[in-house]
Amino acid sequence: MSHSPRTRTVLSCTVLVAALGVGATACGDSGGHPLAGRPYDAAGQVAFNAPSGSKEADPDKPLEIVTKGGESRITDVSATDSLGRHLAGALSADGARWHSTSPLAANAQYTVRVSTENSDGDPGRKTLQMRTGDAGKKRLKVSFGPEKGTYGVGQPLTATLSAPVKDKASRAVVERSLQVESSPAVQGSWYWVDSKNLHYRPKTYWPARSKVRLSSNLDGVKVTGDLRGGPSAPLTLSFGDRIEAVVDSANHDMTVRRNGKVVESFPVTTGKPGFDTRNGIKVILGKESFVRMRSGSVGIAAGSSESYDLPVYWATRVTWSGEYVHAAPWSVGSQGSANTSHGCVGMSTENAHRFFDTVQRGDIVEVVGSDGERMTPFDNGFGDWNLSWKKWQEGSALRGSGHNTAPGAVEPARLRPGV
Repeated sequence: MSHSPRTRTVLSCTVLVAALGVGATACGDSGGHPLAGRPYDAAGQVAFNAPSGSKEADPDKPLEIVTKGGESRITDVSATDSLGRHLAGALSADGARWHSTSPLAANAQYTVRVSTENSDGDPGRKTLQMRTGDAGKKRLKVSFGPEKGTYGVGQPLTATLSAPVKDKASRAVVERSLQVESSPAVQGSWYWVDSKNLHYRPKTYWPARSKVRLSSNLDGVKVTGDLRGGPSAPLTLSFGDRIEAVVDSANHDMTVRRNGKVVESFPVTTGKPGFDTRNGIKVILGKESFVRMRSGSVGIAAGSSESYDLPVYWATRVTWSGEYVHAAPWSVGSQGSANTSHGCVGMSTENAHRFFDTVQRGDIVEVVGSDGERMTPFDNGFGDWNLSWKKWQEGSALRGSGHNTAPGAVEPARLRPGV
C-alpha cells in the first residue's frame, strides 16, 4: 500500500534522528540540542594578533588565533582573501591555538572565519576582516606568451619572470600561482627552462579548436626573501586544426595531415651528409614570404664550394638557427630522390607556396629518417615535444626537481638562415 505524503515525511525524519543520534525534537523544536540552534558569537572566547580598526597587518608575520579563558576550543579556521586564495594553517591538538603556515599576501583583504565549541558542546562563530599592508617595492611580474592569437596545436605556452627564482621551494610558489585554464580541459605541466623562463605544454598536443587562458595568482604572494609577486596581465589563446607534417629524409617526401587525415604529399630534399637535417619534432616559429639566405650566416666561408647567396621564397621557419621548409627551385631534380640541402627542407616553388598557405605558427613539422642529431628541447626553437611526458614533469617544481635537465643550452641561438 502506498504511503501518503505526510507519512513519508515522518519516515524521513525518523532516519535523520537515527543518523544524528539526537532526540525526536531534531525535526521540530530547536530547543532540544545546541546543534539545532544558531551558533553564538565567540568574540569573547578568541583573540587575534591582527590589528584592530583601519590598521594594516604585517604580511611578513603569521596570523595567530588563540582561545581565552580556557572554556572553549577552536574547531576550525578558514582564512580566504578577496581573490579566493586560501591561507594554510595548523591547529593545535587541544584546540587552543591556530596559526598560519603559509605567508600572507601583501595588500590583500582577508576574511577569517573561526569556529569554536564550549565545554557544553555549544558551537560558536567569529568572523574577522583584516587587510595586510605593503611589503616593500620589489615585485615579481610575469609576462605570458606567445602573443594573443590563434596557433597550431603544438604551440607551448611561456611565462617570463621579471627576476630570477632559483630554489625549488620558491619555484613551487610561483608555479602554483600560474593558472592555465583550457577548454576542453587537458592534463599539462610547467617546465623550468631556467630561473626566469617556464614553458607549459599538455601531455599530448592541444585539442583542435580549443582555447586556453593564462593568468597569475601571484600578486602580493611572498616568493623568496623580500620578493613578492606583482600584478600580471592575463592572456587568452586559440588553437586551430591539428596540422602535422612528417618529413621522411630517407624516403625524400613530406606527408601533411589535417586532424589525422592526409591532405598533401610532397617530394622534398633534406640535408646532405655533413649538413644533415635534425630529427625530431619541431614547432613552426613563423613564416616569411621572402628571405635572403647567405652561407656566411651558418659558418660557411665565402669562396668555398659550399658557399651561397640566394633569394628564397615561401620560407616556413622551424629553428632559430636557420632551418626552414622553403622553395628550392634549384634542387627540383633531386626532390623525391636525394638529399642535397644544407639542412633545410627544400620543395618546388608551387609546393612550398601550398605548404606556406596551409600552416601557421604552432603547427608541427617532424623529421624522421635523417642521420642528423635530434632536435634539442629549448635552445633552438620549440623542441619541447622531444621530451617524454615523464621527463617533462621532472622540470616542474611541483612534480619533479624544478630544474632543466634536458640536453642543449637554454639560450636560443638566433642565427641567420641556411638553405
